[in-house]
Amino acid sequence: MNIIIQSSINTLNKSKSLLSVLTNPDLCNVSIPPYFSCIGSHIRHIIDFYDCILDGYALRKIDLTNRTRDKKMHEDCDYAFKNVKRVIDTLNQLSNISPNTTINVVDDLGLGKVEIEYTIGAVLAQANSHAIHHYAIINYILDRLNITINDETFGYNPTTPKPEINLN
Repeated sequence: MNIIIQSSINTLNKSKSLLSVLTNPDLCNVSIPPYFSCIGSHIRHIIDFYDCILDGYALRKIDLTNRTRDKKMHEDCDYAFKNVKRVIDTLNQLSNISPNTTINVVDDLGLGKVEIEYTIGAVLAQANSHAIHHYAIINYILDRLNITINDETFGYNPTTPKPEINLN
């Protein structure tokens, strides 16, 4: 389980790095088409997903539709940073649980809520991939806002081939 937890922590640390270079206006800027979402809404969504897991794992029932959607995460880099850190600290406390522990996960796949049997390892792996996916979206927003971060892996799934760029 440690590798699953550590992967999530490594991924979430990218949020901390990002939030440490953004301004509050950058975080809540909704000017970028086509979705007009802000970086903060994506960070909030990532944290909501982890919070659903952390709130439900002890009861062995995780409801991924029960999100808090805390709008302050969209507006305040320090507040968002503290919430990312809180999730990382909580994940650090879970390193001894078995990844094969079965749990029930409630989600809405587009046709209403459904309850599915998972393992805690599977749902945490899903949360990690989900975060990376949202980082890719954030990367598009950053590009359009002309904000550069010094992390070539931000938004790239580890299995994604790196593009070969010929500048000649």
